[in-house]
This record gives sequence, structure tokens and C-alpha cells, in this order.
Amino acid sequence: MDDPAELPPAGEPDPLDRLLSLVGPRVDELRGFLNDVAGRWRGDATRWGGGTRERLDDLLRELGLVTREEWDELDLRVAQLEHRLRLLEDGPAKPV
Repeated sequence: MDDPAELPPAGEPDPLDRLLSLVGPRVDELRGFLNDVAGRWRGDATRWGGGTRERLDDLLRELGLVTREEWDELDLRVAQLEHRLRLLEDGPAKPV
């Protein structure tokens, strides 16, 4: 059996089958372990990310800066006030 393409004699197990029977269960264990580790990592990243966001918001407030969310809220309020002011300046609507 010097030629790698040559099939093993009848009755002798295929080398690939032997390898898979030895490694197969370990591959499943490794796959399960990697899935667990990835799940824990995602959970940790989510928890860490949320805490970091809160700390950053606190730091910005201490420095007298506003967050993007606060800026957008203020921008909306200013737009509403401008609209109401325009309505008052134009006077009551006249019926047609």
C-alpha cells in the first residue's frame, strides 16, 4: 500500500474512518466548548459596553458637554417652539 490513492484491503478499516472515530467525539466537545466561550464573550461584551456608555455619559455631563441624545432632544424642542412662534406670528387662520 505504497500508493496513497490505493484502497485498503478488504476487512481492514479505512484510515480516515479510524481517524474520525478517534477524533470525532473530541471535535464535538471542542465545538461545544467554543460555542460556550463565544456565548460568554458576547454576554460580557454586552455588559461591559453598557457600563462604559453610562460612565462616558457621566463624564461628558461633568465636563459640561451634552450627549448626542440630549442634543437631538433639544433640537426637536427648538423646532417645535419655532413652529409655534410662526403660527402666532401669522395670526389666526382665516376661513375660506
